[in-house]
Amino acid sequence: MNIPLIKAIVILPGTALVYVPALIVWLTSGNAYAARFPPDSAFFWLAGLLFAAAGLTLMIWTVWLFATKGGGGTPAPWQPVRNFIVLGPYRHVRNPMLIGVNLFLIAEALWLQSWPIFIWMIAFVIINTAYFALSEEPQLEKRFGEAYAEYKRNVPRWLPRLMPWRGGNDA
Repeated sequence: MNIPLIKAIVILPGTALVYVPALIVWLTSGNAYAARFPPDSAFFWLAGLLFAAAGLTLMIWTVWLFATKGGGGTPAPWQPVRNFIVLGPYRHVRNPMLIGVNLFLIAEALWLQSWPIFIWMIAFVIINTAYFALSEEPQLEKRFGEAYAEYKRNVPRWLPRLMPWRGGNDA
């Protein structure tokens, strides 16, 4: 059992997907922005199901890649993986884990019919975009050098490439 990996998952996606949305639901209960479950229509339920499935798939896939190809470490910035991973979804987009989290947040907003959770998802994207540009990406360039710089030039941060990038290494 990989305790550091479990800790990273409980803290990071746990905060974004469980703790903050639960706080939002609690703070908005009883007012015009209160969450409503089940959704008013099958459309919200099915759309949420599609977003949740896509998000969960990306999150599980990226955690699996970190656990099997990362050479130790976790997705958490306080214990990063040792290997530069350019496999699977990382050949299409630089942040598939967070895209998965964002897709799941959209699912939560749809299922709960909650504008405040949707606004939280937008804030989450803005916060992470700033964090990546100012902190994580410069650290990755220091750790992995030109390999990461080339990857960054060829693979977008948020909007996936249609064709997988074939440069870089495989682990």
